[in-house]
Amino acid sequence: MYQKIWFNKNIRYYLLAGGISRLGDILSGMAFLFLAYDITGSNLYTTIMAMAETLPYLLFGLIGGVIADWLPKKKSLIYLDLARIPLVLSIVVLYYFDALTYVYLLVISFLIQSIGCFFIPTHRAVLPSITKNEERTSANSLNDTLTRGVTVLSPLLTVWLLNSFGTVHLFTIDALTYGFSALFIAQLKWKDTTAPSEKKSMKTLYKAILEFASWAKAHSTIKHLFIFTFITVFFNTWVWEVGLLLALAELSAKSEELYSILQGVFGGVVILTNIALPYFIKKMTLRHYLIGASIWGAGIFYYGAIYDIAHFFIGSAIVGIGLPIAGLARVYLLQTLVPEVRKGIQHQCRSIILF
Repeated sequence: MYQKIWFNKNIRYYLLAGGISRLGDILSGMAFLFLAYDITGSNLYTTIMAMAETLPYLLFGLIGGVIADWLPKKKSLIYLDLARIPLVLSIVVLYYFDALTYVYLLVISFLIQSIGCFFIPTHRAVLPSITKNEERTSANSLNDTLTRGVTVLSPLLTVWLLNSFGTVHLFTIDALTYGFSALFIAQLKWKDTTAPSEKKSMKTLYKAILEFASWAKAHSTIKHLFIFTFITVFFNTWVWEVGLLLALAELSAKSEELYSILQGVFGGVVILTNIALPYFIKKMTLRHYLIGASIWGAGIFYYGAIYDIAHFFIGSAIVGIGLPIAGLARVYLLQTLVPEVRKGIQHQCRSIILF
């Protein structure tokens, strides 16, 4: 099953681009939090840095989804990848001139995530165009395995960079991954079903958003999916991404290394879950999403209730089971139920509530 999909060149290049880009995102995501904490020593400022990664999706999220439906997707993805390279490298340059500040770090984080508002829905909208219906679940599983499960490799690279070169060079690797992602995307070939050219304006932009909102409101499964995902992410993501790092900082002097290793444990369980899931479930429903979200929340509750580093690993493994089940169910439902012409904006709705 997986072998057949992997030998499809379009799917293979798509997965490689997503996987290597995800590796860079993981490294830079940790680096922003690590540097924010190192520069300020403040839990509050570290939390604000995490919020800077979320705010763009609230401001530009739906706009990015509409733009993804309007513009040629291949060119857009390449340009967006290339635009992020000088941004992350500027952090490295300022660091060596001893001119890097918390405010500048905050601004760059905001800009990087703003670009992501356009990259993520465009990238997600490509997959249905290069796969058949019967390949969708397996392709989604492989994509999630690479983009989430690449965290298995990140701890080794992170610990090596932290001990050999310092936190800032996580951004150097991130810049390289954007370059490789652009090269892989350039190899993709498919018939782009971007909407026919028409006069684009702010009026048509908001009209498209309102049309999708009206359509989603009339479809109970999509409406409930968005509501449940918002609630789940609101209660789970902040504790998982920020709370875990701050808890480790309280319990260990090696919090950054431990955080990276925990992400690796999480990624390993994600890989196993993603590989096994398509063998048991061919068509996913809202019930599968709720089961996955419940397991995800149970993992966070476990390591919060038993506040100890050893149990953090067990809790992370439980999260690694629940999160991909919920994620794959969400993606499957969106790809299956949303019309082709609205793929970009529906994936951006997913991106908004996912962050």
